[in-house]
Amino acid sequence: MADPHAKMTQATPQEVIISILAGLLAPLLAIFLVVQLVLSIQHRHQPDVSSEAAQKAALARIKPFGQLVALDANAPRVEKSGQEVYEAVCIACHGSGALGAPKLENKGDWGGRLGQGYDTLVKHAIEGIRMMPPRGGDGDLSDVEVARAVTYMANSAGASFKTPEAAAPAAPAAEDAKQ
Repeated sequence: MADPHAKMTQATPQEVIISILAGLLAPLLAIFLVVQLVLSIQHRHQPDVSSEAAQKAALARIKPFGQLVALDANAPRVEKSGQEVYEAVCIACHGSGALGAPKLENKGDWGGRLGQGYDTLVKHAIEGIRMMPPRGGDGDLSDVEVARAVTYMANSAGASFKTPEAAAPAAPAAEDAKQ
């Protein structure tokens, strides 16, 4: 036990300064060593540039965002099926229900719309309604292609609409008879 009559000594200004500096130096040294450790670990870590996933990611980052396609105006036009139109155009909204679009195969979303009838649904799809642009935003789709897409989506929700057939091309014999 300490002697109660012992005299307390007072620290000199030099001792106070040394103890303050020592108290600050220890945490700063610890922070410095942790930072050096993290930097050395990061320096040794090299990305795997030889893996297939890394190569695909690099190609995805540098791919062009647009393509130039030259089409022959005289080439015969091949009409798409309802599923092809859905997968190319309609899935953007009707796949997720974006902007209130009825989802594919969701009977609850399509119930009220199916009650409007096939002709009304096709008319709305061709002309556009509410947030839906005309022809789903693809002006190159024919009326038959749009009707096929409507039939495909409506039938997936329980309707039994008949898939429209393409209009028959003009008969060459009729043209020859005119001449």
